[in-house]
Amino acid sequence: MFHVVLLRSGREWDASRPLEEQSGWPEHASFMDGLVEEGFIVLGGPLADEHRVVHAVEAESEEEIRATFARDPWSETHLRIDTIEPWTIRLD
Repeated sequence: MFHVVLLRSGREWDASRPLEEQSGWPEHASFMDGLVEEGFIVLGGPLADEHRVVHAVEAESEEEIRATFARDPWSETHLRIDTIEPWTIRLD
């Protein structure tokens, strides 16, 4: 089952610095690359405002998604989950 996950900037996000210069970037990037390699994240990235991030994920439940993102070094510091919506894909 696919879901769309919208994340927002957390309290430690420094809007004056580029993504790659945020604290803890190497650990976060490594974690996210692992989720892509596992097939959990199908595609994703920041929106133009750079305060929101969208990911398409393949997971059985919202609980699985929350538990997975809770392991991210940026969880609740630089990024926090805003919404999780089930997504029925009809076009490919």
